[in-house]
Amino acid sequence: MAPRLHFVASQSPDARQALAALRRTYEDAGADKADVIVALGGDGFMLQTLHEFLGKGKPIYGMNLGSIGFLMNEYHQEDLDARIAAAERAVIHPLRMRAASAKGAQEALAFNEVSLLRQTRQTAKIRILVDGKPRIAELACDGVLISTPAGSTAYNLSAHGPILPIDADLLALTPISAFRPRRWRGALLSHRAKVRFEILEAEKRPVSAVADDFEVRDVTSVDVAEDRTISMTMLFDAGHSLDERILAEQFLD
Repeated sequence: MAPRLHFVASQSPDARQALAALRRTYEDAGADKADVIVALGGDGFMLQTLHEFLGKGKPIYGMNLGSIGFLMNEYHQEDLDARIAAAERAVIHPLRMRAASAKGAQEALAFNEVSLLRQTRQTAKIRILVDGKPRIAELACDGVLISTPAGSTAYNLSAHGPILPIDADLLALTPISAFRPRRWRGALLSHRAKVRFEILEAEKRPVSAVADDFEVRDVTSVDVAEDRTISMTMLFDAGHSLDERILAEQFLD
């Protein structure tokens, strides 16, 4: 039996046009009755879709109508039922961020990364603790991020962090334009690690914390840990699984 589908799309003209075409070809079962969510857009929209359907127990099959589309499949209108039936699954877990500021504490989830970024011309100064033990007493930097395997090819890679296999029980801790300690290039952490960032001179050197697209400004401390109680399933065309994409990315020029 063909899976029941529900289509969602970004606001780009190409994605909206594809949405209309697919709904003319395939029945849209609606969000509640669907077996699979089909997301049309780019990687940013895939992250939005993961958050929107959090806890719904529905796998998500993306088709690229954005720019990069690393988390998406190629867009083809034909044989969609067969492609989804043969698709390979990737189960991912988010990071849970708890960011404290003068306004109180806020929590958010991140499937790609949690990043801390300086808000002004002043260099940020951040203390890093792992499982309660200080590891960097003072990191002078533009910022620092902690990435999941699924997010390791995104901002983390741009900041010269390592690419992680999708099934690696690891997190990547990567500085962004570190000034001191100058030679520190980051660390690989167990997925069970609990990381705490403490902002030094927070009033003089304000820092924001971002979990995917959720931002908290003027933070004083940020706690991050993987939440294995939450999982989402992404579907990829046979032969083009997420772990194969991540492996192939390591051999690109």
